[in-house]
Amino acid sequence: MSLRFVLDPDLTPELRERIIDLWVDVTNAGGAVGFVAPVTATEVRPVAESTFAAVTDGPDRLLIGYEADRPVAVLIFTDNQFRLKAHWGILKRVMVHPDTQGRGYGRALMREAARRAPELGWRALHVTVRGGLSLEKFYNRLGYREVGRLPGALRVAPGDDRDEILMWLDLDTPA
Repeated sequence: MSLRFVLDPDLTPELRERIIDLWVDVTNAGGAVGFVAPVTATEVRPVAESTFAAVTDGPDRLLIGYEADRPVAVLIFTDNQFRLKAHWGILKRVMVHPDTQGRGYGRALMREAARRAPELGWRALHVTVRGGLSLEKFYNRLGYREVGRLPGALRVAPGDDRDEILMWLDLDTPA
C-alpha cells in the first residue's frame, strides 16, 4: 500500500485526536518526538494543541501521509519567524506509525517534505534528532548531514542525558 500526502488538511476535531493517538503510539514505541515513554494522550494533548494552533493560525504547516483514510505519517513544517532565516525551515514531530514501520513510509514522508519545501520558499531543511537512537543514520541516507551536536542537551531520565544532533539538507542535494 502507498501513502497519499496532504499538505494543510482541515484540522477537524477527529483529525486532531487521530494525530494525538499517533503521537502517543510513536512515543510509546520508542519514538523521539518530544516525550519519553510511557506517555498518555492527556500528556501529549497540551503540546499537540499548541502545535495545532501554530498550524491553524500560522505560520506552521502540517503534512500528513494517509494509508487509505488513516493518518500514519506526520510532520510539521516550522517557520523560523526570522527574516534572515526565511530561506530555510525546520521539520518537527516527524512521525510514522509503529505498525507501518519497514514499508518505507518514513523515507517517503521526508522526500515529500523535501519536494514541498520549495513551495514554502525554502532552499534547505533542518531537523534535530535525539542521540542514542541512531536516527542520524536514517537522515544521512536521505542526504542530510550532521552540522552540529549539543552534548547532553536532552534529559530523557535522571542520569540519561542525550546529545541533540542537528541535521541539514540543502535542497540542491537530491533526497
